[in-house]
Amino acid sequence: MNISDILDSVKSGRLSVNDAKKQLSLYSIEEIENFAKIDIGREARKGIPEVIFAERKENSEVKKIIKNVLNKTNSLVVSRIPKKNYQNICNYCKKNNFKVSTGQNCTTILVYKKPIKKTKGKVGIITAGTSDIGIAEESRLMCESMNCNCITSYDVGIAGLHRIFPVLKEFVKSGVDAIIVVAGMEGALASVVSSTVNVPIIGVPTSIGYGYGEKGVAALAAMLQSCSLGLTVVNIDNGIGAGAAAAKIVSQINKKW
Repeated sequence: MNISDILDSVKSGRLSVNDAKKQLSLYSIEEIENFAKIDIGREARKGIPEVIFAERKENSEVKKIIKNVLNKTNSLVVSRIPKKNYQNICNYCKKNNFKVSTGQNCTTILVYKKPIKKTKGKVGIITAGTSDIGIAEESRLMCESMNCNCITSYDVGIAGLHRIFPVLKEFVKSGVDAIIVVAGMEGALASVVSSTVNVPIIGVPTSIGYGYGEKGVAALAAMLQSCSLGLTVVNIDNGIGAGAAAAKIVSQINKKW
């Protein structure tokens, strides 16, 4: 149906107002010059804010997208900003009175106007090594953009397996609804965590690693071949995707029916 059909259906009583809102949200596209078509209605439709993948975009394009999106919504995530442009983008946001949340060892940022309420549950995020922190922080920013609280613990991989058990105990005690496990090299930590706790686990293989199975191939293969049931795996270095998936799971768990 086009927009006129939807409105006519509401008028005649064939379509409820709530169903009409859902269908109209499909038309919420903001075209920016000749380089971007932004899904302004995504957050209302799916609970996921707009995410700008800044890698290979011109700095001016990223700024225009940020401004246009935040004219219509409260928040967005800008991922993988080239290092040479990172500070410039952050300064641009602050100059326009947008608030910016940053991450450790990454160039992804969460930009918003009003504070984002953390009302949809809690996600635990862990890394096997320090080198994996940047990807984990992308997950954290994504979860927080989707109204989730996050607790993190980094560098607790199987090179010193005893490090992980106090962390998992604390996560369970604090009531996490899902855990994101970020690991490179052989990626074994995800299976260990999945076999230990009774919450959904999302494994994120990272491109940390060298030699045979380098650049995340071994970690991805190991997670996909895991014997531990309840482990879901995203693509190599996909911290954003893991964060969105975890937040969706957590929001459903905490949904007030």
